Amino acid sequence: MQIKRSLERIPGGMMVVPLLLGALINTFAPDILRIGNFTQALFVDSAGALIALFLLCAGAQINLRNIGPALGKGTTLLAVKWIVGAGVGLLAYMLAGTSGLFLGMVPLAIIAAMTNSNGGLYVAIVGQYGTAEDRAAYSVLALNDGPFLTMVALSIFGAMGFVDGLFSIVSFISVLLPVVVGMILGNLDEDMRDFLGRGSAMLIPFFAFALGMGIDFGAIIEGGLAGIVIGIMTTLFTGTAGYLVFRALKWNPIVGAAEGSTAGNAVATPLAIAAANPAFHAVAQLATVQVAASTVTTAILLPLYISFLVSRGGFTETAEDPAAS
Repeated sequence: MQIKRSLERIPGGMMVVPLLLGALINTFAPDILRIGNFTQALFVDSAGALIALFLLCAGAQINLRNIGPALGKGTTLLAVKWIVGAGVGLLAYMLAGTSGLFLGMVPLAIIAAMTNSNGGLYVAIVGQYGTAEDRAAYSVLALNDGPFLTMVALSIFGAMGFVDGLFSIVSFISVLLPVVVGMILGNLDEDMRDFLGRGSAMLIPFFAFALGMGIDFGAIIEGGLAGIVIGIMTTLFTGTAGYLVFRALKWNPIVGAAEGSTAGNAVATPLAIAAANPAFHAVAQLATVQVAASTVTTAILLPLYISFLVSRGGFTETAEDPAAS
C-alpha cells in the first residue's frame, strides 16, 4: 500500500486526513484510544508535546541573520487577524437587535472566535507549505491566545474597560521558549540544525491526529447554525484577508490564510470576559457554545479551504528555505 503517496496527493493531506480521522473517532468512539499508558499518551494526549517539539525543530532552522522576516510575518498575521475580527464584531454590535444578537450570533462570540487562532492548525499547515521563518512566526501569533485581544477590541469601542490579569506574559514565553531553544541549538551547530530539520515533517500527521482527538462534531450541533456561521466567517474573512495581505507583500499567501481558524482556548473567553464585566453575563453561555461550534467548524473548514487555495495555484513551492541558508 502506498499510504504516504496517497496522502500527499491530497493538498494538505498529511495534516487533513489524520485530523479528520481523529475527530471521527473522538465523536463516535471517544474512549477507544483513552486506555492509558503509551496508547493514550501518543494518540490522545500528545498534541501539545509534539507541537512543542515541532516548534523546536523549526526554530533550529532559523538563521539569526534572517530572524527579521519571521517577526515581520508574525506581527502582520496578528494585526490582520485582530483588525478583521474586531471590525466584524463592531459591525455586529452596531446592527444587533434589542436582544443583543445579530442574526442569532452573539457579537462577543464573533470577536472571541475571529481574533483567536488555532496554533496547532497553523503549525500543521505551514509545516507543509511554509518555511522555517513562517513556522517561527507563530511565536508572535501566539499573543492572540486567551481573552486579552478580545478585551482590547471591546474596550476600544466602549463595550468595557481594561481589566488586569486577563493576559499572562508567562503564557507567551511558554510558547516562545521551544523556538528559542531550537534556534540556539541550530545556530551553535550546523549538524544539529540538519538533524532536527529531518524530524519536523514526520511529526505533522501525529500531532494532527491528536488535535483531531480533541474535536467533537457534537459541538457544531450544540452551537447551532449561528456558531457554524461564525466559523465560516472566521475562515473566509480572516483567512482570506491574511491570504491577500501576504500576497500583496510578496510572501507565501497560504501562510497568511493559515490563521483563519478559532482556537480551542477561545471557548473560555466569553466566561472570562463576563467575570471581568457582569454586563456580559446574560450572553456568556450562548457565546461559549457558539465559539465552540466555530472552533470545530474552522478545524474542518480551514484545511479544506487551504486545499482549495493550493489547487487554484495559490502556493508556489520554493526550491530553498531561505531561513535555513
